[in-house]
Amino acid sequence: MTPPRLIGVEELFAEPAFIVPTISPDGTRIAYLAPHGGRRNIWVRGVDQTHADAVPVTHDTRRGIITYHWTDDPRWLLYQQDTDGNEDWHLFRVDLDDPAAPPRDLTPMGPGSRVFLVEPLPTRSGTVLVWMNPRVASIDVHRIDVASGESVLHHEELDPLTTTLLDRRGEPAFQVLTEDDGTVLVSGVDHATGAARPLRRMGGPEYPLTVQPQLVTPDGGGLLVGSFSGGDDLRLVRIDRETGAETVVADVPGHSLDTMGVLLPGVLPPTVYTHRGTGRPLAVRFVDDRTHIEVLDPEFAPVYAELATLSDGVLGTLSSDVTGRRWVATFLHDREPGVAWFYDHATGEKRRLFQSYPDLDPAELAPMRAVRFPARDGLELPAYLTLPVGIPPRNLPMVLLVHGGPWSQDYWGYNPEVQLLANRGYAVLQVNYRGSVGYGRRHLVAAVGEFGRAMQTDLVDGIGWAVAQGYADPARVGIFGVSFGGYAALVGITATPDLFAAAVDYVGVSDLVAALRALPPFTRRYNANSWYRYAGDPDDPAQAAELTARSPITMADRITTPLLVAQGANDVRVPRAQSDRIVASLRGRGIPVEYLLAEDEGHGFENEANRLRLYRAVERHLAAHLGGRTSDGLQDVPVTSLHEVIDP
Repeated sequence: MTPPRLIGVEELFAEPAFIVPTISPDGTRIAYLAPHGGRRNIWVRGVDQTHADAVPVTHDTRRGIITYHWTDDPRWLLYQQDTDGNEDWHLFRVDLDDPAAPPRDLTPMGPGSRVFLVEPLPTRSGTVLVWMNPRVASIDVHRIDVASGESVLHHEELDPLTTTLLDRRGEPAFQVLTEDDGTVLVSGVDHATGAARPLRRMGGPEYPLTVQPQLVTPDGGGLLVGSFSGGDDLRLVRIDRETGAETVVADVPGHSLDTMGVLLPGVLPPTVYTHRGTGRPLAVRFVDDRTHIEVLDPEFAPVYAELATLSDGVLGTLSSDVTGRRWVATFLHDREPGVAWFYDHATGEKRRLFQSYPDLDPAELAPMRAVRFPARDGLELPAYLTLPVGIPPRNLPMVLLVHGGPWSQDYWGYNPEVQLLANRGYAVLQVNYRGSVGYGRRHLVAAVGEFGRAMQTDLVDGIGWAVAQGYADPARVGIFGVSFGGYAALVGITATPDLFAAAVDYVGVSDLVAALRALPPFTRRYNANSWYRYAGDPDDPAQAAELTARSPITMADRITTPLLVAQGANDVRVPRAQSDRIVASLRGRGIPVEYLLAEDEGHGFENEANRLRLYRAVERHLAAHLGGRTSDGLQDVPVTSLHEVIDP
């Protein structure tokens, strides 16, 4: 067996050539993100044109763009942007008739305020509804005239614990309220009086991020939500606005809804695909070893059948014109990143548009395999194992790659971190530990009270499984995690310091009490069923003591494992102090630790130069302590914002 060539870090982590493609409402143009001026910007081209004919319509040179929106006026395009990763998102307007003109900020607000959601208002041409919090503590809906920029308050949320859902006319239709005990109350709103009528109470800890999804039906008479309905699988149900009756819309026995798209709408695939023109549900995503697509709409079935012929991957994002004739689809694949296709249902035309990393050869990339094994208490743990290509899969150095959230999941698809590690000769194990979403109610709520406990031993049990199977060398195991995964990495080298030969903590939590007390006030509505229920309430002395006991900062004196820490200076989710303190503690004892701090980043590194230096550091760190292959000798990129911090 011959190992493949060393794939350069820049081939995996440079800005993608094309991502997030969508088609315009009239079906005449395609927008997408591509590099321009050293950053990720929005480009627009005719539906029959190539990138050579495309025009960059944004010119951001400070931070890449990730979220944008078409409007019903062919002149205007909207996008969201923050400042150096602080997540204070504003909504900007671009003039497609004059793409060189400076963008206009449609949502000028003070610090701590941000745009959360942008949606069209079909009954008012030229306007959009924007969910934002200029009052900081409450998220209100504002109606913005795109051409003039005029903004008016459309709906004021009087109770910060309530989310009011609007129908396609912009009228309040439902309310979702998290009560003091964590129960989620769904109410119907009377159009005549505005009064809310309780319809249904739904669980508590099984909805850590409240009920998801939340889609008002096109007629305004029903609400589509994810419901366990007393069972273990998360199903898509319809709650009637008048009677509260619950009707099953989509149910795949043994599988739960895939709600990952809620985390980044428009960029990640949605839970429910809807018709752009009518809003009716077309298909639903369910979690499986490879995501399962359940078609709902008979008229969409032949469209999906044709789309499915375009790739042996899984349908990802999808957009169409308002008629449902022309479609742009992306597909998820473990070895073929970001492939996009155009399909015209009227003519049958199918055309490959682009691939995010066209120079990567799928034959050189490693396949991802779904595996399962029992935790020590018998709970079945889904996981993904990726083994290096061209290397006998026995007694390998291994990296345990831990997802963030924790209410997230690892799934089958292309992951550049996985591919870097596998290319360097590591087995890569990704465990969907208890608390990961998508694997049923029992798997989810088994994590209540288990931060740093059973959630962590699930990861340890994964290592034991990989060693028992002969894949991993127990003396050469590393742990690498982002956000909650970074917390898990720190717990791993404090609670089980002899288990890991190397660790990478990327924007990870070291002090649970400080982290929970730093949560922004407007996120409090979610805390009852998430952080407070699963981890603990920092304002309760007994629970605060438990949180302290499970915080790596209190066990830092046990750390002997070589550690790399990466942090964004503007991170509002895991503030810089979380990393500063753990590094200072280690250096105070004379323990070597590499600390990379990016001055222009937040919760994760978006700018290319920062990413490249980070993953080159990861490559060197793991090679030095686990013995994997390395591409040392490649010249590092010059950067000014990311630097090694000597004395935090």
